[in-house]
Amino acid sequence: MPLDPEVEAVLRLVNAQPAMSSQPIALLRARRAVLHLPELAQAAEAEDLLLPGPAGTLPARLYRPAGAAAGLPMLVFFHGGGFVFGSLDSHYDGLCRALCGEAGALVLSVDYRLAPEHKFPAATLDCAAAMRWAAEQAPRLGADPRRLVVAGGSAGGNLAAVTALRLREEGGPKLAGQLLIYPVIDLPAPSPSYRDFAAGYHLTAEDMAWFWQQYLDDPADGAHPYAAPLRAASLAGLPPAHVLTAEYDPLRDEGEAYAARLRAAGVAVEQVREAGMIHGFLAFPTRRAAPVVRRASNWLRALPPAG
Repeated sequence: MPLDPEVEAVLRLVNAQPAMSSQPIALLRARRAVLHLPELAQAAEAEDLLLPGPAGTLPARLYRPAGAAAGLPMLVFFHGGGFVFGSLDSHYDGLCRALCGEAGALVLSVDYRLAPEHKFPAATLDCAAAMRWAAEQAPRLGADPRRLVVAGGSAGGNLAAVTALRLREEGGPKLAGQLLIYPVIDLPAPSPSYRDFAAGYHLTAEDMAWFWQQYLDDPADGAHPYAAPLRAASLAGLPPAHVLTAEYDPLRDEGEAYAARLRAAGVAVEQVREAGMIHGFLAFPTRRAAPVVRRASNWLRALPPAG
């Protein structure tokens, strides 16, 4: 399918800017994109928290839907940003508010330690600790501990997938689902999507190579499944997944390969390729954002409790 006309307009602006990999990290961290989805239900309230982490406290934000009652599902969300930037206040704040309102779920968005100051596996340890805290505190927060879902976008999608792997290997808690939004699942590879969309489509192959250089202390660490979950020996026993990919995204093929491997391992998977879209399209003002969020929210509402 051709590029969506709204995305083409966005790309004309994006491609006039320096590549992410050529910008100072401080500048990347100072950027803030705001996503507004007024046609979707929104969180009724948001509360900033500090969670205990393995190397200090982790900033977090808890979103509650209107009319919140006890026993709600809870989504634990990790933002994107190439493992290098992103925060609770990035465009993912708007996404979390919309997921909360549309799914009628608590959403706990968590900041984790960023590279290059904190290399792999620091972020994965933070995310696993946040997920365990959420499970322990679920009754107090008004959530059902059997209805915990891990989620994230881009690099946060990687951390969500890795958290599901870690919890399977390390004794739980059991998760009801994993929501992976155009996730980073493997190191750059000579796939058709990396070849066809290496440049000119917002996220570039050069950006991804640079992000991985910042994240990994040793390139050999990239073979570990907690860095690149596509390299896990087995995906059996993982929670049901909703995997969103974008047609014009260099990460498209690795996300879809992960969905295929999950399905082959007996995991229930809903995999959607958004035609005509680029990586990170939920950060941009397009008419396609709302239906995507609504579909993911419907999937969340339909998830059965973890067995």
